[in-house]
Amino acid sequence: METWYYEVVSIEGDYANIRRVDKAGEDVKLVARALLPMEITEGSRLKYEMLQYEMA
Repeated sequence: METWYYEVVSIEGDYANIRRVDKAGEDVKLVARALLPMEITEGSRLKYEMLQYEMA
């Protein structure tokens, strides 16, 4: 499995906008906060691996 890195761009209620930082030119994508670690804030770095997000 691949490992991807994201940054939390903004948090809007039950959703967060995240942008991939390890690949240039990626668009922002909307992800349900239930799938993300509870402690995220805007600017947090995330690691996506094995279908799970965790703090990087």
